[in-house]
Amino acid sequence: MDVSYDYDQFDTLVEHIFKIEDKTIGTTRQDFIVRYRGHLLMEDSEAAYDRIAGDLKPLGVTPLFRIEEERHVIFLVPGMPEPRRSNPYVNLVLFIITLLSVMVAGALYGLEELPPPGVLPALKLFISRGWPFAVSMIAILGTHEFGHYLAGRYHGVHVTLPYFIPFPLSPFGTMGAFINMKEPPKNKRHLLDIGIAGPLAGLFVAVPVLLIGLKLSDLGTLPMASSSELSYSLEGNSILYLLLKYISFGKLIPAPVNFGGTSPVLYWLRYFFTGQPFPFGGVDVMLHPVAWAGWAGILVTALNLIPAGQLDGGHMVYVLLGKKRARKLWPVVMLALFLLGIVWSGWWLWAGLIFLLGRTYAEPLDQITQLDPPRKALAVLAFVVFLITFTPVPLAFF
Repeated sequence: MDVSYDYDQFDTLVEHIFKIEDKTIGTTRQDFIVRYRGHLLMEDSEAAYDRIAGDLKPLGVTPLFRIEEERHVIFLVPGMPEPRRSNPYVNLVLFIITLLSVMVAGALYGLEELPPPGVLPALKLFISRGWPFAVSMIAILGTHEFGHYLAGRYHGVHVTLPYFIPFPLSPFGTMGAFINMKEPPKNKRHLLDIGIAGPLAGLFVAVPVLLIGLKLSDLGTLPMASSSELSYSLEGNSILYLLLKYISFGKLIPAPVNFGGTSPVLYWLRYFFTGQPFPFGGVDVMLHPVAWAGWAGILVTALNLIPAGQLDGGHMVYVLLGKKRARKLWPVVMLALFLLGIVWSGWWLWAGLIFLLGRTYAEPLDQITQLDPPRKALAVLAFVVFLITFTPVPLAFF
């Protein structure tokens, strides 16, 4: 460890906010300069962190607040590297490509015939048919990501602009968008604010978009039986989606011809969690492209709130329950996704992604400062939103 550090000066600065019970000088095998164990003298741990961080910044040293065996611990580490500058042109190019990809997906949605020959007629068709879906989808995704971005900037965290992901082969023309935090958040409060701002902002746009889309949609009758020549698909239901359809049409849909000799409650429970049986001959909503975008926005909200790892829901679990309990929840989430994969195989893909990324959590610099009561309520709200937006069977094919 660099012997040029003035440890007496460190002691003096730390003693302003901390009762030192023991002190350990870091070695070349350790990633800290010095470690102090004891207890904070200030009740406001957030203010204590700001004070010591400000005192140490001119020295090129960063404090880390931790809790070990019910004792407060302060690590002093060499100053954090400056966040690397990102290239906004990459964000712009990805946004333009994604916009075009989403517009093509919107144009192809519900298209029953090939586009007309010629570049200009096909382009006219793609624009005229694709723009309602594209504008709606980009508005939802953009609001979600800028929720994260603005919350990060508000708390002084360096974050990237949104990266939109084009995916022309998907039903939505995109795999969503993301931002990167280029440095750790200061504490759990900041991490919660940044994590929850995206899903709530996106849902705030997705719900009215879906309601507008449902107003533009019509009810229709589903086919009476399956066909070897044609395949059918139905979008899945979340509690929120069922409720919004009920508000729009005054009934739970898709409404079956009959309940097959079971009670309506048992029928809907089975259909909600398995997508079975297909309601042949029943009444369902023929989704307008705007409604399709709104439904996708609700699905994206739920996917982001899955309580694991670097997903927004993983941040919620970490700040509310702590790292140890969050890690205990991880295998439960994996098991649930595996079981859900029996009724919709796409959950196995998500289980694989979470297996790769779901065992790490964003580590704030200050882990002593806990959530205040309003933020605890906000974290609980995030789980409620997850429950009402989660769709067990996003798509059912027949």
